[in-house]
Amino acid sequence: MSKNLVGAAMFAQSGGPTAVINASAYGVLNTALEAAEITNVYGAANGIVGILGDKIYDIGAEDAAELALLMNTPSSELGSCRYKLKNAADDDTDYKKLLEVFRRLDVRYFFYNGGNDSMDTCNKISAYMQSVGYECRVMGIPKTIDNDLCGTDHSPGFGSAAKYIATSVAEIYKDNNVYNTGSVTVVETMGRHAGWLAGAAALAGVAGCAPDFVYLPEVAFDMEKFVADVKSVYDATGKCLVAVSEGIAYADGSFVSEAKASATDGFNHAQLGGLAAILAEVVKTRLGAKVRGIELSLLQRCGAHLASKTDLDEAFGVGEFAVKRAIAGETDKMVVINRLDGAEYRAELALQPLSMAANSEKKVPREWVNAAGNGVTQEFFDYALPLIAGEPERVFEHGLPRFARLRKVLV
Repeated sequence: MSKNLVGAAMFAQSGGPTAVINASAYGVLNTALEAAEITNVYGAANGIVGILGDKIYDIGAEDAAELALLMNTPSSELGSCRYKLKNAADDDTDYKKLLEVFRRLDVRYFFYNGGNDSMDTCNKISAYMQSVGYECRVMGIPKTIDNDLCGTDHSPGFGSAAKYIATSVAEIYKDNNVYNTGSVTVVETMGRHAGWLAGAAALAGVAGCAPDFVYLPEVAFDMEKFVADVKSVYDATGKCLVAVSEGIAYADGSFVSEAKASATDGFNHAQLGGLAAILAEVVKTRLGAKVRGIELSLLQRCGAHLASKTDLDEAFGVGEFAVKRAIAGETDKMVVINRLDGAEYRAELALQPLSMAANSEKKVPREWVNAAGNGVTQEFFDYALPLIAGEPERVFEHGLPRFARLRKVLV
C-alpha cells in the first residue's frame, strides 16, 4: 500500500453516545480538514446507516467556530445507530452499497467512532474493501462509557461517566443523610456485563460520601446476601446507600432486572433497566424501611457539565491520532490508550488490529472486587481516579452550555 493516498475522508459515530464522543469527532474532522492528502471531509448521519441511505454531510461547509464547539457538546452530534452488518459471504448487499458510495465520493479514508460492535463493523468493511481491491484506509476510534473495549487501558467516555456517577452518588449521600428517619437508597448505573460504572460509585468515598455497598456483574448476585448486607448497615445506622450495575445476574446467568426480556438492540444485547425499583421493593418488603430506587439512566452518558478534562483531551487525541496514522499508511486498526508506569498518570496512544476489539469485552478484574463481592478495592481507585481528573473550560450562553449548531449540509 502506498504511503501517499489522496482522497476524501468519511467519519461516522455508532453505538451509545458519551459526554465526549464529539471531542473525538472534532479530533477527526479538524485534523482531516487540515490534511493535504484529504480532499473532502464527510460525516455520515446515524452511523453506517447514513452511508447506506445516502444521508451524508459536507463537513467542509461548516463554520470552523461551530465545529470547535463540538468540544463543548455531549451526545453524538452526527447521530448514531445500532446496525449490524451481515457477513459479506452471506449477504454482500450492504457492502456493495458502501463501495458504490465510497467510489462515487472518492472516499479513501474511513473513520468509525464506537465500541465493541462498531469495531466489528469496521473490521468487516476493511476486509471487504481489501477483497475487492478498493484502497481505503479504515480506522476504529474507541468510545464507550462501559469501558469494556479490549486492548485499551480505558475508553474515552468512561472517565466523564465515572465522574458523573461519583458526583451524583456523593450528592445522593448528602441528601440521604438529611433526616433522622431511616431510609435506604439504591442507585442503578449502566453496565451490562462489566461493572466499571458501578465501581465508579465507590469513588464518592474520596469526598467522604461512600456508598455502603457496590455490586458489580463480575460477581454472581445473591439476593439473600444483598438483603443481609443492607440490613446489617440499616440496623446499625438507620441509613444505607447501595450502588448496583444494571447487569448484575444470578449464578445461573439470569439478569436480576425484570426488563431483561423486554427487548434487544440490533446486536441482540438485552436492554436492561428497572433494577433499582426491583431491589427497592425487595428491601421495603423485607425490612419495612423507607426506600428510594434511583436509575441514573441516560444522565450518566450525557452529563457534559461534569466531563473530565482528562477524558475530553484524550477523546480529541484519539480522533486526531487516527487521522494522522491513516495518512501515514495504517489501516484496519483501532486507536488504543496505553497507561505508562509511574506515580503520576501518563498515557500514550498506539494502534491494535481491529479484530482484537471486535465482539469482545473487558471486565473489572476479580481481584479489584472485594472478597465479599459488595465493593471495590484500592486497585480500582488507583485505576479510575486519574481518569476523572480535571475540569475543562466550558462555553456558556445565557447561563446555559453553548452546544455546536452544525448546518449539516447534505452532499
